[in-house]
Amino acid sequence: MPHRIVIVGGGAGGLELAVRLGKKLGKQKKIHITLVDASRTHLWKPLLHQVAAGTLDSHADEREYFSLARSNYFDFRLGRMDGLNRAQKEIYLAPTITEDDEELLPRQALPYDTLVLALGSQTNDFGTLGAREHCIMLDSLPAAERFHKKLVNCCLRAQTQSMSSGEGRFTVTIIGGGATGVELAAELHMTTKILSSYGLINFHPEKDLKIVIIDAAPRLLQMLPERLSAAVAKELRSIAVEVHTNEKVASVSKDGVTMVSGKFIPSGIVVWAAGIKAPEFLQQLDGLESNHINQLIVNRQLQSSRDTAIFALGDCCCCPQAEGLPAVPPRAQSAHQQASMLAKSLERMLQGKPLLEFQYKDHGSLVSLGNYSTVGSLMGALSSGSIIIEGTIAKWMYWSLHKQHQIAVNGLFHTWLSTWAETIDRVRNPRIKLH
Repeated sequence: MPHRIVIVGGGAGGLELAVRLGKKLGKQKKIHITLVDASRTHLWKPLLHQVAAGTLDSHADEREYFSLARSNYFDFRLGRMDGLNRAQKEIYLAPTITEDDEELLPRQALPYDTLVLALGSQTNDFGTLGAREHCIMLDSLPAAERFHKKLVNCCLRAQTQSMSSGEGRFTVTIIGGGATGVELAAELHMTTKILSSYGLINFHPEKDLKIVIIDAAPRLLQMLPERLSAAVAKELRSIAVEVHTNEKVASVSKDGVTMVSGKFIPSGIVVWAAGIKAPEFLQQLDGLESNHINQLIVNRQLQSSRDTAIFALGDCCCCPQAEGLPAVPPRAQSAHQQASMLAKSLERMLQGKPLLEFQYKDHGSLVSLGNYSTVGSLMGALSSGSIIIEGTIAKWMYWSLHKQHQIAVNGLFHTWLSTWAETIDRVRNPRIKLH
């Protein structure tokens, strides 16, 4: 029987690992690879803010796992992992329920020889009162689509109501001044300006919609140099986005957001985009070691600290770097690098060779403000320090990050074709999704 590798999680890291192993070893029937995910389709997570704003139609960018599995020599299993038996080397998948509350798939057990957990992360509300009940957590495609529908409904309502800058003004409050929050704010402003040109003559973006960002840190975008952070804040304020830094959220209600300082912001929609944690069930997963945000503790070979047959990558793991450095940051580039290394490492393991050690290379950060600006800091590749980039060059580099992921998953030729299709769709379709 071929060696069975089960990968749980079809995000950037998990899917790239499945594709790499499938092309290299699955095609030759040397191993049997199974990818497990609770969704039927894959969407690159950094695009969620564009789906929420309506500037990206998710259906145009989604890829079917079953189709990817067929063309890349691995199997796909639909299901949500909720348990593990390390002694029997089995994972357990919860029953899959349809929208009509009917059982589509029963509870399943899936055996493995090597298990790779690539479950990603979810929003961490830090136990803030009312956050779960009254915020949209922008960490999944359904959440992004739900936000977009609420936004369009708000604009349609404004079309038929006399709204002013007083009490009737609709406010979208974004909690979190990291890349997701900042990018969402800029995309929202652009979306509402475009919406007003599609026959919503009574809807005035500046008058009828207010966008607010709240962050507990002293400045936005802590991962960027201070000069770039200040430039982004200035750009946001120039398009009437209200920025509140050094403000910690105390509670969220159906009426708005209350800060620890006592300040209250009335809000129609509240988006939580601050902080991450791994899925809750990882904290009690058959004795595996985890940290305070549920991430599995792994060594530099990405092996679980308590089971050498279990690996983890991406946001759901806490991986050490060299002595004196913090753990590998939970970023898309980390998952991409770990998937690439682990594909080579698992092949070596099957050949009886020692595993490779993961070495994180920080290539910097890029933040897009829609059509307004793109800024970033590049590290390592071009110099011993960092290089600040802005404008057109930064826009092209931001665009290329998505293309690199598409090439890793779909191959160069398919990515080339889909890029041309995207170009044609921009001419044929509205600039934003209107439903």
